Amino acid sequence: MNSKDSERVQRAVEMARKAHEGQMRKTGEPYIVHPLAVKKILEEWGMDEDTIIAGLLHDTVEDTPLTLEEIKSEFGEPVAFLVDGVTKLSTARNGMRDIDTYLPATKDNFLRLMIALGDDIRVLIIKLADRLHNLRTLSALPPDKQKKIAKETLEVFAPLADRLNMGLLRVELSDLSFKYVDPRRFEELANLIAKYNKSAEKSLQKIRAEVTAALKKEKIDFEISGRVKSVYSLHKKLAKHNQNINEIYDLTALRIIVGDITDCYLALGVIHALYTPMEGRIKDYIAMPKQNGYRSLHTTVITKDKHIVEFQIRTREMHEYAERGLAASFYYNEQKLTENYKKGKIEHLPTNLLWINELQTTAAKLREGKKVDLKKLKLNLFADKIFVYTPKGDIIDLPKGALPLDFAYRLHSEIGDHVVGVKINGKMSNLNKRLEQGDIVEILTSKNQTPKTSWLDRIITSHARQKLMRALRLKPAEEKTVKKKRKAKKT
Repeated sequence: MNSKDSERVQRAVEMARKAHEGQMRKTGEPYIVHPLAVKKILEEWGMDEDTIIAGLLHDTVEDTPLTLEEIKSEFGEPVAFLVDGVTKLSTARNGMRDIDTYLPATKDNFLRLMIALGDDIRVLIIKLADRLHNLRTLSALPPDKQKKIAKETLEVFAPLADRLNMGLLRVELSDLSFKYVDPRRFEELANLIAKYNKSAEKSLQKIRAEVTAALKKEKIDFEISGRVKSVYSLHKKLAKHNQNINEIYDLTALRIIVGDITDCYLALGVIHALYTPMEGRIKDYIAMPKQNGYRSLHTTVITKDKHIVEFQIRTREMHEYAERGLAASFYYNEQKLTENYKKGKIEHLPTNLLWINELQTTAAKLREGKKVDLKKLKLNLFADKIFVYTPKGDIIDLPKGALPLDFAYRLHSEIGDHVVGVKINGKMSNLNKRLEQGDIVEILTSKNQTPKTSWLDRIITSHARQKLMRALRLKPAEEKTVKKKRKAKKT
């Protein structure tokens, strides 16, 4: 127990200790070691007190006589809600088959599981902390269990960490898992990275000194450090480049952290004045963030000694978000989704977290007993997303393959219902044109325009479909009939 723990957290530690008394882990340690480790991880991520307490008690309802009512009585409904969510998550997972052999019903089960997390994304964060500690102690399990857990982590939990932009977590989950999934390949690549870093050490020291001197000359306040590529990231990148290590330019990178966005671009200019930038290797993730909200400037340069090195330039705030993602600012400290649901509200989320909003909307429908067609639900936590822009510069997050009508209905149903045309990047286009990353989209409307059934073929998102169906006064069952009639007319 930490002396800095609040009285409430101390009570939770004692409750967990008493509940798990006599239980042992496969490592031979008392079971309480695990919830205490989960508590420490959640504290490192900067989570709120309710989440930390729920992390301490996350296994009690499933594995001990302690009841949810007792937890609710002692720590309140929000903590009980989180513990219940983690318990249901574990129960659903235990009923699932191996990830390679999901039956359709199992896929639905997993999707329902993800939807349930929409009630409060902190359930997932507790589960990620739980999974991280279990992976750190995975050697205690039999080889078949090791491989199964590691494989599931690579295919489900590491991508989820990435969607939350929890970079440090994604890297550790991936590397720990890969070590068990393919130990020979892991060792081979780990040795390759170590060998490369040793040979590049002197040149990197020289480059670091040159950049430091140049940035100081420009009176830019900065920190500079090295970043080594993770084993699993290298494994994936080599697969894209036919195993050619010479095409991997970011085995080692130098990271520069500055005070503000202006200094990011000033630092980029300093580096390009020192070294020759490689064509096509300058990426501005500040102006155009990645789908998970990651922001940074990347550039790969060739030094005078013909060394190739990547630089990443970002502010301290961007760095914190790149490392810890959602947990860095933790939106839910001020706005608990659990509480908002009781008020019947679903709060607006930042653009990069709109996929959570879709989970919340679907979860609300399920709670009300409404039928949710999982086949039609355009919900894929691992799907590619694109960012497109309004003429005013507002960012709209859409799934890859989205069309102008998807964009229009995302803006507002009134705009979607009255679309007469679209301009993409300043040029007239048509409603069948798939939008691409970075497009500037201007929707043209007319009060005289009304929604058409033909638009059903020109949308891919469930959000746009629901809005259009409502405008057409169609019931879900009627959609297939309309599409069949349209298809028959065409033939």
